[in-house]
Amino acid sequence: MLHRRSIFFLLPVLFLSLAACQGDYRPEAVGAPSEVIVLMDSTHADGPLGDAIRNTFGALIMTMPREEPRFDLIFRDLRTNVDMDIVHRHKNVIIAGPIDDQTNVSTFIRSLLGENVRESIRQNQSFNYLLRNVWSRNQAVKILSGPDIETLSNRILQNERRLVTELHDIELERWHRYVYRRAEQTDLSRDILETHGWSFRIQHDYRLGVDTLNVLTLRRFLPDNDRWIWVWWEDDFDDFDSIDREWITNKREDINRKYIQGGSEGKFVRTDFNRPYEQRFMSIAGMEAYESRGIWRMENDLMGGPFINYTMFDQENNRLFMMEFGQFSPRWDQRRFLYQFEAMARTFVSNPEAIVERDS
Repeated sequence: MLHRRSIFFLLPVLFLSLAACQGDYRPEAVGAPSEVIVLMDSTHADGPLGDAIRNTFGALIMTMPREEPRFDLIFRDLRTNVDMDIVHRHKNVIIAGPIDDQTNVSTFIRSLLGENVRESIRQNQSFNYLLRNVWSRNQAVKILSGPDIETLSNRILQNERRLVTELHDIELERWHRYVYRRAEQTDLSRDILETHGWSFRIQHDYRLGVDTLNVLTLRRFLPDNDRWIWVWWEDDFDDFDSIDREWITNKREDINRKYIQGGSEGKFVRTDFNRPYEQRFMSIAGMEAYESRGIWRMENDLMGGPFINYTMFDQENNRLFMMEFGQFSPRWDQRRFLYQFEAMARTFVSNPEAIVERDS
């Protein structure tokens, strides 16, 4: 059993040793993408608190043909130094428990937080704290605590979107580094910017397809993992308030029917409205946007897969953009590829002044 005295001892030793160093000698955090260690007393893991964590961070993503959880959760109690070592090294850690429980986990939570913060939790004024790079580089530690199990469980469920988005955005930071770790097509990105006045950072293995006055397509083709991106745009647009779910759906259907076709006549990509289709308002690349997620299917064929669409308004330059990613990969899990597209989409820029006039 890991004694409470040991928990209080580990943290000062760690921070003193780091302070004595002139550089950051902490190890790089480990763990698979989207994997989260949930540190929680075993008596809580199968009760309301564990269920709240699972229903929030482990909920299934329904906008994929084969549902995957938002995050892969691994529950651990704090019993040995091995458990503590895992917490210190892992990329994503959630530490959850009532603030004044006498369990090892709750004692550990109190050791990480100052008295003002602990009192705020006791008064139910706060419950969620995100710490970065505490014990390892590239690490995210989320502390969830409340005055009691019921109150904490309810706060987690009531704040589902915010809690999930915080971890999701950190995963996106990592995927951004991963996507461009080998190389990127800087020449192609520059050519698109100088031709059309918009661009984004393009992963190394996409190839240019259609390039018209207002539609451009990119594709990374493998027989068992086909991926594509298209961008449509309209200049001199100033009525983003008129854009709604129906308009976005109709525009997507028109573009996919014309540009994303199958191998024979009468086959084209369209939305599968028999499956979940989600949409939310957000900001991306500094622009107001709608994010749409769902599942596409091939008309007159059995193919299908996930898509993400961003409809973005560049208010400064009165330009409307629609950017979509689709994938067909019957053999592969798809969550990680959706993250890769999200990372690329967040590099999108609109700058019509960058257009270079070329001799015809």
